[in-house]
Amino acid sequence: MQFVVGFGVVSMLTDMVYEGARSITGPYLATLGASAALVGLITGAGEAVALILRMVTGPLSDRIGRHWDQSMLGYAMTAVAAPLIAVTAALWSASVLIVVERFGKAVRTPARDTMLAQASAGRRRGHVFAVHEALDQSGALLGPLLVATMVAVVGYRAGFAALAVPGALALLALLWLRRTVPMPGAYESSTVSAAAGAEQRGRLPAQFWRYAAFTAVAMAGSSTFAVLAFHMHERHVVADALIPVVYAAAMAAAAVAAIASGRLYDRVGTRALLIALPLAAIVPTLAFTTSTALVVTGAVIWGASMGIHESTFRAVVAELVPPSRRGTGFGVFAAVYGVAWLGGSVLIGALYERSVPAVVGYTVLTQVIAGVMLLAMAGRPRFGETLPLG
Repeated sequence: MQFVVGFGVVSMLTDMVYEGARSITGPYLATLGASAALVGLITGAGEAVALILRMVTGPLSDRIGRHWDQSMLGYAMTAVAAPLIAVTAALWSASVLIVVERFGKAVRTPARDTMLAQASAGRRRGHVFAVHEALDQSGALLGPLLVATMVAVVGYRAGFAALAVPGALALLALLWLRRTVPMPGAYESSTVSAAAGAEQRGRLPAQFWRYAAFTAVAMAGSSTFAVLAFHMHERHVVADALIPVVYAAAMAAAAVAAIASGRLYDRVGTRALLIALPLAAIVPTLAFTTSTALVVTGAVIWGASMGIHESTFRAVVAELVPPSRRGTGFGVFAAVYGVAWLGGSVLIGALYERSVPAVVGYTVLTQVIAGVMLLAMAGRPRFGETLPLG
């Protein structure tokens, strides 16, 4: 758990960087001339890059086994790209840096999650991933507050530039953690039978693909925060300097939801994921109104939903795939997740420009379908029970 907490601190500092940037990406792109649909496309593409390319970086992590090197490269890309947005003055260059920053997440996450899964061996996986996510989201709370202060006092570019400080601290903390725990794989027993090893080298289990399909449907009904922030900016519901504060509140809700859902998952299994679905369905009915109170409430509920997606949804993958295929499993899962989120963000952005009720109807439909899929899977043997986990 000390290793998990240490990695949580690294993620906290890194989250200050990229979540601080994300909190003002929507309105900043709007000042450069982007429409709601284009904001959804750019930010959705960034998230898709962060997730889809893990189909490459995940298997690479399994193949070369250099989890520390891969993690450090990815963290460095984020620490540099986000602050550089401060020097951009064109929509295309800001968009490129947004995508580059997200690419850094694609590089590091499968390797990092593999190390976290190794550290969770013999422990409650839901709790381990929830603790990491809660620390991670504390950075998502602090980063937007830092950015909000800079935007209010100086402007958007100062907000991005200030993120260089937590970025540098994150890299220093990562170097210290690597020196302290050079081989996280030692946390996990490697005694697997020859037959199990042969199965581990085969295809990913059918249970995994059913779970990935459920997640894709659930994420297809979720937008990025940038689309919500675009609404706040364009409809003048929330002052620009306060939009990062709203995002910080959403990330605080994400941290609380991650801890709660992680503990619930350890008790009742995948049924705990059902909580995220009605939360996602409620978001557009509140977040796309012109009432400040309702919009803020909708953003906070969005954060709670995403906290469950980014912690407990991830913990399930560690149960579904054998140890030797974890990098691949995390990578493929994230790719499916990312494609669905990209499509959902673009579609919600386009529907928003035409009809908010259409957004509400679409979101509710996706979450209902996802709920039916999850309940159908819950009737099968518990995830991971038939896998050769030793």
